[in-house]
Order: sequence, then C-alpha cells, then structure tokens
Amino acid sequence: MTTGSVSPRRADTRRNHERILAVAAASLADTGEVSFNTIAKQAEVGVGTVYRHFPTPEALILAVYRREVRQIVDIVPVLLEKYAPEQAFRVWVTDHVAHYMMTKKGLADALRRATASRGELPVDAYEDMLGAVTTMLDANLAAGTVRRGLTPMLLMRGMGGLLLLDPNGNWQREAADLADLLWHGMAAQPS
Repeated sequence: MTTGSVSPRRADTRRNHERILAVAAASLADTGEVSFNTIAKQAEVGVGTVYRHFPTPEALILAVYRREVRQIVDIVPVLLEKYAPEQAFRVWVTDHVAHYMMTKKGLADALRRATASRGELPVDAYEDMLGAVTTMLDANLAAGTVRRGLTPMLLMRGMGGLLLLDPNGNWQREAADLADLLWHGMAAQPS
C-alpha cells in the first residue's frame, strides 16, 4: 500500500531541477549566457546533474522561458482573487508582464539564439499566455468593466507595446501609461 508520498530521491530530483532553473534564470537575466559549470556550482549540484536535466543549452534556455511564463500565468487567479478585475488587469500588466519583459532582456536574447533554428517560440508558452489573457478578459467581461467584442488576441496585440519599453528608462511609468491606454480602449462605454 502506498501513501501517495514521493520518494526522497524524486523529491531531491525535483529540488535540483528547480534550483538549476532558478540559477539559470538569474544568469540569463544578468548576462544572457548559460554556462553549465557555473550553473552547477551556483545550484550546488554536479555538472552531470545539469546535463541529465538539460542535455543542451537550448533545452535549458527553453525550460527557463517556460518556467518564467508559467509564473506570469499562475499569478492571474491570485490577482483576480485579491483585486477587482479591472485592478487585477492593471497590476498584472504593470507589475508582472512589464516587469518580466524589462528584467529578462538577457533571456530574450538567449531565447532568440536558442530558437533560431526552429524559428519560433514554444507553442505551449504562447497558449498559456493567451489563456491568462483570456482569463483576465473573461473576468472583466463578467464584471461589466470592458466592452463586448474584445478578443484575447486583440488584447495581446495591444500588450505587445510593452516590448517597446526601454529597460534603462522609466519603464514603470510607461507601463502604467500603456495599461491606462489599453484600459481606455477596453472599458465599457456607459449607456
């Protein structure tokens, strides 16, 4: 009979995997580079462990990207529970999506290199992000705060302006201004 618990070896493997991803994410954010030796040392694992989890630098970069997108996606229900839908949208755009884009320029460069041969980002990350946008939009539609007829794809295109923010400038203020602009275009019109 099993108790549903995970063997210590598997739990250790998961912890190693997460530590490797966390260290790699920090390295990519800072330098845009991955060195398996450096990552292994900082994650306090052997370099062979890094290679077992991620056989190539490209695999590691894509895993970091998926992890980072998952964090942006997973915060949506938390924000919707904590704030009214309109405020949740604004906080998500400015404090999470824009912050991610401005602090992950090294990851973006590494991701472009890692996907150069494939020519596109992983589809699952895109679909997850589209799902998060859909959840935000649906919550605001249900609250009556946005106009009918908006699509998640249109909203994602509007959020694409975040890519043009300057990480060395006042991107926080510019992100807030962009969120306001988006909101005014989305807001339900009084009858």
